[in-house]
Amino acid sequence: MPTPSLDALPIRRLTVRDLGACADLSEDRGWPREEHKWGLLLAAGKGYGIDDPDGGLVAACVVTQYGPYDRPDLAAVGMVLVAERHARQGVGRRLMRHVLAEAGATPLTLHATPYGRPLYEELGFKTTGRAEMLCGHFTPGGPAPRVATRAATAEDLTTIVRLDEEVFGSDRTHIITRLPAFADQLRVAEEGGRIIGYAAAWPNMDTQVVGPLIARDTETARALVTALAARTDRPLRTDIDVRHGELIAWAKERGLASVAFNAVMTYGIAELPGDWRRRFAPLTVAAG
Repeated sequence: MPTPSLDALPIRRLTVRDLGACADLSEDRGWPREEHKWGLLLAAGKGYGIDDPDGGLVAACVVTQYGPYDRPDLAAVGMVLVAERHARQGVGRRLMRHVLAEAGATPLTLHATPYGRPLYEELGFKTTGRAEMLCGHFTPGGPAPRVATRAATAEDLTTIVRLDEEVFGSDRTHIITRLPAFADQLRVAEEGGRIIGYAAAWPNMDTQVVGPLIARDTETARALVTALAARTDRPLRTDIDVRHGELIAWAKERGLASVAFNAVMTYGIAELPGDWRRRFAPLTVAAG
């Protein structure tokens, strides 16, 4: 039997049963396997993939929708990967065109590496911002945070969801309510008994990823990061909106180093909704 051409291979929906194949694809491209993150994205989002007749996946990506279930008002595209043996053959472009067709009128956002950005620009995505990836062992120091933080409780979840929607600009209930099980830590910042910020730290290979990081101001964000760092011996990793230069400079003083810059891109909207002044870091760049 002749091997089917790549263009003839169907694009199908992925499920959590494809987690191993997705992790294998990550590894094939030199990425960490990130099975914990793949599990969340496949459970909470819509995965799309192309099966390789020889086994495994030719390509994959995940789209996480936000807003009302029957009419989402924003969707994040992430984990766009093509197997090395099928790279530079138009597979990524075909997969993204499928995502655009499936999205219809729903606006899209994604974080693009310098390598992937030309393809997204060709498809009509516009750069609307940048995020700086930081990673390293956090070193305590400087003045003690003046903002109080504590571990979140089940009773806080409704308030966290409401605050997140206000800041993010779209309802992420199906993601935020998974944080207690997904993350190692979930903390809130309080003032006068009112929650003014929250953050999670979740395991990704040998690091703890800080995200989401939602805070009233930079001081509150620093207090949350400091508290999360104090409760892990792993390096911290996070992706901070470059407009939050004060927080980035502080994180570097505390031992985190710049790893990369990614372009924040949108399709169908000029700017992301919500309040960027209180949105410091995403849950993960794959899900916004």
